[in-house]
Amino acid sequence: MIMKSRRARRWTITAATALVVVIAGAYTLLQIADSRTFQFFGTLVNRVETGEKLVALTFDDGPDPAGTEPVLDTLKTRQVPATFFLIGRDIAAHPDLAKDIAAAGHELGNHSFSHDRMIGVTPSWVADEVEATDALIRATGYTGDIHFRPPNGKKLFALPRYLASHGRTTITWDVEPDSAGTPDAATIAKTTVDQVRPGSIVLLHPMYAAREPTRQAIGPIVDALKQRGFRFVTVSQLLAARR
Repeated sequence: MIMKSRRARRWTITAATALVVVIAGAYTLLQIADSRTFQFFGTLVNRVETGEKLVALTFDDGPDPAGTEPVLDTLKTRQVPATFFLIGRDIAAHPDLAKDIAAAGHELGNHSFSHDRMIGVTPSWVADEVEATDALIRATGYTGDIHFRPPNGKKLFALPRYLASHGRTTITWDVEPDSAGTPDAATIAKTTVDQVRPGSIVLLHPMYAAREPTRQAIGPIVDALKQRGFRFVTVSQLLAARR
């Protein structure tokens, strides 16, 4: 009886230890999936080291009628370039708006076709998401490099492996002022200006109707950073300036 009791305790301890290991492993994978600075394969950039006061303004989602033209007007007025990470289904729904972005001289990036979270997915699904959106981006007339930004910044195995095998760079960000809660325009602008440093990549979400505060913040952000001596560049130009 004593021997059986000891064996039972050992089994219980072993099972508990295994459960802890599984939970810890799952937590670690979730942290990696959310990381803005690490992925298992290929190149990920959330900012660059540079001695110049450069900053890349990037916009996620769309194109959408609520946000595209107002954002383009703001950028045109201030003569600054930006990088638009577009969703394939939105390009398919509004091809003329995507063409307007390309015609204005901005950089177009790939933000997947469906905007589904790209973890726990198959390699073939990743390929379809990326390649379908690439084709729609090329149909706008855009001819530059197409960088990729994962929806919600989430990636794990299949997506980084696909991008690495195709020589593609994953672009995340180090400044994200409008993703948590519903900040007003002044808060978005102040947070951005306070957090930007040379080589920063700023993420904003100005496309959809509910994002009016973000659209209102773009002009003040640009004006304030220009006053501080920053120059706005596309993501590709920022990558080229790495030291």
